[in-house]
Amino acid sequence: MASESRLKLTEIFRSLQGEADSVGIPTVFIRLTGCPLRCHYCDTAYAFHGGAWWSLTNILARVRELEVSHVCVTGGEPLAQPAVFELMPALCDAGYRVSLETSGAMSLERVDPRVIKVVDIKTPGSGEESRNRYDELPRLTPTDLIKFVITHRADYEWSRAQVRERALDARCTVLFSSSHAELSARQLADWILEDRLPVRFQIQLHKYLWGDVPGK
Repeated sequence: MASESRLKLTEIFRSLQGEADSVGIPTVFIRLTGCPLRCHYCDTAYAFHGGAWWSLTNILARVRELEVSHVCVTGGEPLAQPAVFELMPALCDAGYRVSLETSGAMSLERVDPRVIKVVDIKTPGSGEESRNRYDELPRLTPTDLIKFVITHRADYEWSRAQVRERALDARCTVLFSSSHAELSARQLADWILEDRLPVRFQIQLHKYLWGDVPGK
């Protein structure tokens, strides 16, 4: 009998969703350990190493204990662990609304179509722009989201050009978020309004509620 698949997790916790299309909704976050990228503004570098191995059975049991209807699979970079492609369908089959937070550097081919994909296109300010997989964008549907984390004016102008040249807003919702320690939210909001951009401004709600406390 084959052994059950396992994933290395940094944490599983319940909090309010701070981003994307379900801001403010109680959500279980399953944070997988490890990431092949090193964005300079990363706020979850503690998930690069360490962690503990969990079986799919134990993950599902823990999610049930936390009693919510929304589950977010995040990291690190969750798609770097092959067993995540078993976890996500299992969560969907159990009746959860499942979202995936992933960089723009990984293939989306094997992601269950029921999962809401939140794809972070890396700006020049991240230091990882070269890792973007633009060939994966056609896999996105109207229920998915694209996110840009913007660190300064040059990042904003680059992101604005990406939205316009690739008609990203015609594909799905586009989120613009300021890098919390580098660009004021108000400044980004002003730029979006000045340019009449067809994007959704977002603030990381959890940062305003709990700061940089892990597991919140």
